[in-house]
Amino acid sequence: DAEVIGAGKRLRVISQFAVGVDNIDLAAATARGIPVGHTPGVLTEATADLAFALLTAAARRLPEGIEKVRAGKWRTWEPLGLLGAAVWEATVGIVGLGRIGTAVARRARGFGMRVLYYDRTRKPDLEAELGLEYVEMDDLLARADFVTLHCPLTPQTHHLIGEEALRRMKPKAVLVNTARGPVVETNALVQALKEGWIAAAALDVTDPEPLPPDHPLLELPNCIVVPHIGSATVAARDRMAVMAAENLLAGLRGERLPYCANPEVYGGG
Repeated sequence: DAEVIGAGKRLRVISQFAVGVDNIDLAAATARGIPVGHTPGVLTEATADLAFALLTAAARRLPEGIEKVRAGKWRTWEPLGLLGAAVWEATVGIVGLGRIGTAVARRARGFGMRVLYYDRTRKPDLEAELGLEYVEMDDLLARADFVTLHCPLTPQTHHLIGEEALRRMKPKAVLVNTARGPVVETNALVQALKEGWIAAAALDVTDPEPLPPDHPLLELPNCIVVPHIGSATVAARDRMAVMAAENLLAGLRGERLPYCANPEVYGGG
């Protein structure tokens, strides 16, 4: 934050080992003339893979099945045992059609899904290429069997998914969040899962993060929580490390950062 940045009297560069920079006060860094590096682009496919893995795991109730086997409760095949939701030809709603959202859309099309999306900017080229349907946010929430979040955390998206949004979703819908925890209002999500406003949630990010061990989300069988592992593949993390080091070394040499989150610090953008 501004206080920490201000305390670094010899600070010349900040290198973030991530694409998101919502944990850094960019305005304070820019005001001090300090460039901030990040690692965009390289975690797109890894994060999209995880989003779709969470979607399918929640749909098919995989954690409950794993727990049943480990607890010794699996006796025989059951016609009505652990019935889940079909993913094939279901409707998915993507909130935020940036790089990761687009990668998720490509995966969804491979599952024959109808893909709705909402974004601040409409993407006609991607609509034509991938067969996507642009809808307003309220329509997306009401129609989607799966809602997956891929928007940045901004003042406008903070608690974007709160009580009103959750109540608009289908009772059998699944919410997936691999964006940022505060995009979802946690207390409202707990209530939605307990009272059946939606069927399930699958989260790679939470608010707070990490969750305390006694948090109610961790006690719910219809909520999957994993520890912010969207980019956790060997390939993605190797490339992120290289980019972070390149940013750091460039800043220490007084050169322009190759992957800069606040290019305005250089005066010409």
